[in-house]
Amino acid sequence: MRQLYIKQKALSLSGKFSVKDELENKVYFVEGSFMKIPKTFSITNTARQEVAMIRQKVFSFLPTFFVDVHGQKKMTIKRELTFLKARYTIDAARIEVRGNLRDMDFQEYQNRKLIGTVSKKWFKWGDCYQLKIADNEMEPLLVALVVAIDCAKAARVAAAPFAGG
Repeated sequence: MRQLYIKQKALSLSGKFSVKDELENKVYFVEGSFMKIPKTFSITNTARQEVAMIRQKVFSFLPTFFVDVHGQKKMTIKRELTFLKARYTIDAARIEVRGNLRDMDFQEYQNRKLIGTVSKKWFKWGDCYQLKIADNEMEPLLVALVVAIDCAKAARVAAAPFAGG
């Protein structure tokens, strides 16, 4: 099972960061748009070929993100209106997420088959998300899912004084 590491709240601190494997080798590069509407995040491989694109919906009351993988729309991630805990609706072809999205500790399934898990970990370069990938074909989608949910969490924290939490 392949393991990747994504720095926690990287999207709220910087527009560029890398996704690393367990040996700290860079596997993907994430570059966010700065001061651009709509907010976008491009995920490229080591050959700098785009493997996924995340776009934030403009003029949305709650954070909503559209995820394309290899140029095809794969999922929509939307934060639900709740005051006690974070919940997200993930609209994707046969993709189901179970677990605690607020704390980034969850599992991803496709057709009831485990394809990956996400958990918060302490690694050599700081607090980050550990992504364990059971289905290598789903890797770009799973990386994009973690990046999009992290961005939605950052948007929720930024809006907390105005949104009641």
